[in-house]
Amino acid sequence: MTGLDRRPVAATDATLSRGPLAGFAVGSLGMGIWVTVPGLLLLYFLTDVLAVGPWLAGLALLLPKIADVLLHPWVGHRADVEQTRRGDRRRLLLLGCALPVAFAALFAVPGGLTGAPAAAWVAVFFVAGNLLFAAYQVPYLATPADLRIGYHERTRLMAFRMVVLTLGILVSGLLAPLLTGGDAATRGGYQRMGVVLAGGMLVAMLVGVAGIARLRGSAAGGVGSGHGGWRALRTALRDRQFRWLVAAYLAMSTTTHLVLAGVPYYAEYELRAPGLTTVLVAAFVAPALLVTPAWLVVARRVGKQRALLGAQGAFALGSLVLAVGRPAGLPVLIGAVAVLGVAFAGMQLLPFSMLPDVIRAATDTSGAGTTTASGAGTYTGVWTATEATGAALGPYAYALCLAVGGFVASTAGESPTQPDTALAAVRYGFGLLPAVAMLAALLLQRRYTLDASARAAS
Repeated sequence: MTGLDRRPVAATDATLSRGPLAGFAVGSLGMGIWVTVPGLLLLYFLTDVLAVGPWLAGLALLLPKIADVLLHPWVGHRADVEQTRRGDRRRLLLLGCALPVAFAALFAVPGGLTGAPAAAWVAVFFVAGNLLFAAYQVPYLATPADLRIGYHERTRLMAFRMVVLTLGILVSGLLAPLLTGGDAATRGGYQRMGVVLAGGMLVAMLVGVAGIARLRGSAAGGVGSGHGGWRALRTALRDRQFRWLVAAYLAMSTTTHLVLAGVPYYAEYELRAPGLTTVLVAAFVAPALLVTPAWLVVARRVGKQRALLGAQGAFALGSLVLAVGRPAGLPVLIGAVAVLGVAFAGMQLLPFSMLPDVIRAATDTSGAGTTTASGAGTYTGVWTATEATGAALGPYAYALCLAVGGFVASTAGESPTQPDTALAAVRYGFGLLPAVAMLAALLLQRRYTLDASARAAS
């Protein structure tokens, strides 16, 4: 992790020590479970275990996320109110620690429910879980903007977070399919998986709350006289740099969640080996544990913007290889997924470290590094709403591909014969569609122009 230890920051900015950094990062371990497991298994759980048609399953995952577009900015507003009144955002963080309850309930669908009633159960608890996730995620991600740290130190902070988040994604992505029963997954297996992972999620989130308190105690930034709440929301939406960064991140989030939702289908119907789901997840996520420090070094040398454009281009190229399918050969396909994983690491680290750059640029009140932290939660609320929207649009886009292809839903233990059009939809939805979406993200990202000035000012 030597790449995470290099700390050139401006003289007026604090340098963060490893202990509080590690505590803060552990919070992402629990968040990684929520981000990964529903995205990986929920669509498949609905269509292949609960006999929900693809279009309805996609809708059950999309509608709760649409609610997030309103919920996350509102949570950001509440976070700013808490910051102004109490000097921290701790109460929201603790409320968010109830998320594991909703996570466990999400997969505990009563045995008699299938089809539309089962979809309704999942949708209700998905809404509850998303609200609790926002209560934790928004103040958590507002932390870098609350601290008196510079351009490179913000990247370093998010690099620590990215390594631990990746660990959470990897462990939960590998364990979840195994805990459900693997190739012989059952309702009981999904329920067991939800309870076990919920326990780990709770512990990690509580450690994260303590880590944030330590960071704020060692490097808290001064709160300026600026505005927060709904005025800050209008300011965020009028911020040109923020709009382009958010638009690009929406395309990135949609693409990565589309790929994640397609993994079980690609393994079972294209590679004809459901057990390869864990292999593909590992190939997608594991590289981030190794390359995150490398992305940090690249960002120091060429800037975050250029590094991010490179990651987006690599993701698009790797996706095109996956569109070829079985004729490319299993080693080549796994290698392509690994390329996506390397790019994914950059697309998690860099935008999240650019967000506090935007907030700092928009809220600087003096040349001494004093920031108007009261608006950071609102900016972050819009950001996390965007992320949640992408998390919904990705699986929904893949579900639409399946529906157009005539994919046949089933219950656990059934193996219906899929038409050729459905098999083609599985392949092209997993490869061609992500390539197109990521190219759109790249074009949007090119409109962001703050990076050079933010880097020079640090």
